[in-house]
Amino acid sequence: MTKPNILWICTDQQRWDTLGITGNRHVRTPVLDRLFAQGAWFSEAYCQSPVCTPSRASFLTGRYPRTTCTRQNGQDMPPDEVLVTRLLAENGYTCGLSGKLHISAANPSIAPVIEPRINDGYSAFHWSHHPGHYGSAQNWPLNEYNLWLTEKGAEYRADPYRGSNYVKAGPDTADHQTTWCADKAINFFKAHESSDRPWLFSVNFFDPHHPFDPPAEYLDRYLDRLDEIELPNYRPGELDDKPVFQNIDHAAAYGGNAGMPYDEMSEADHRLVRAAYFAMCDLIDDQVGRMLEALKETGQLDNTIVIFMSDHGELLGDHGVYLKGPFFYEPSVHVPLAISWPGHIPARRIDGLVELVDIAPTLLDAAGLDIWPGMQGRSLWPLLTGSGEATSTSDVYCEYYNAMPWHRDPHLPFATMLRTQNMKLVVSHGDRRGELYDLGADPNETVNLWDDPQRLAQKCDLLQRLCDRMAFTVDPLPPRRAPW
Repeated sequence: MTKPNILWICTDQQRWDTLGITGNRHVRTPVLDRLFAQGAWFSEAYCQSPVCTPSRASFLTGRYPRTTCTRQNGQDMPPDEVLVTRLLAENGYTCGLSGKLHISAANPSIAPVIEPRINDGYSAFHWSHHPGHYGSAQNWPLNEYNLWLTEKGAEYRADPYRGSNYVKAGPDTADHQTTWCADKAINFFKAHESSDRPWLFSVNFFDPHHPFDPPAEYLDRYLDRLDEIELPNYRPGELDDKPVFQNIDHAAAYGGNAGMPYDEMSEADHRLVRAAYFAMCDLIDDQVGRMLEALKETGQLDNTIVIFMSDHGELLGDHGVYLKGPFFYEPSVHVPLAISWPGHIPARRIDGLVELVDIAPTLLDAAGLDIWPGMQGRSLWPLLTGSGEATSTSDVYCEYYNAMPWHRDPHLPFATMLRTQNMKLVVSHGDRRGELYDLGADPNETVNLWDDPQRLAQKCDLLQRLCDRMAFTVDPLPPRRAPW
């Protein structure tokens, strides 16, 4: 059988609950709703870190963040790490990318030309880490999105939307980075219309990552129904018995470096931020539609696996905090995930816990290749196709090892999470604090049971399971070569 093409769409910082099919009544996502309905969509998929670089390093290698030694934004992935795209490229695939990669330092003061690369397998590399201020032509002259704007005689603009302090009107749809990412993918599809080589193309949209800057025409659609948008899930006082970093970021995100001071924002501010975030998701949906139509027009859709996912979520003011950090609430770690290949993957919703670390071995399995021995995830291919015994996992594991540089006082944040079907444990290492939630009784994660004496036995069991997961993330390499 001809090896399948792979269109791997990864958004940045998109929550699980931002599609119509996952229960959002505000967004307009007909394309993704249909993609999820026609493929296998996972209702309980979880990232391995609530921050970009460690999460991406994990799902691209099939290894946990601390195993890859890429635990933090701003670190460079070691050159001996092996990406699934490299393995596919070494076995006949042509691999391409548009948008972010972010597995190495993406700071213009450190890497003023382009993000440093290891042998990542991408032969077509249309890189644009960030479309806004830090991605400006002066800082990153080889940011291809900026070059594209220059070719069009345009420039990146994002002005306050109707005077808002928190939302911007970004570039028009035709000039938006989301559109550019899709354009590059479509060109790649057209170039391979008659090729007999299989391909993988990664479309790594920056949206719906902050700053919240959709095209005005997308946000305008929400103006007459802003009052219908739910306010953040936050109960005043709920942070009193939770780790200190939540209180710090409640005052302003990223340890005070990124604004979004929750208590200073009005109800209208909160609703407008959510509307802008939803509008960015709507734009993504339209651009995914363009890509799928291009695959259909070039006759490649039937032999293309399409994956849609996000690297992690976004709090959007839930629990009194915006953006991300050492936080493991469902909006931060529960992500959308669907894998579609009509005729090969039956259409169904798959309930049960899975991890993004499983994606890389799944792709190798789908391509008929052996799983690389350094991978720690497990292939979901038997579960997707019904071709063998496979079940969801009994728990998922997530980690934050000082992953962003903002928090330093009262100590550096190191935290880990274990989630089972009904319980969640978060340990804040170094301060003997943590969080424990009964997800069946408290799905909104408002009541912290960490200090509840009635839950001591349950907490001890979860702590033991967390220790087991941490032990099992020890690098399986180098392989054992002899019995002694």
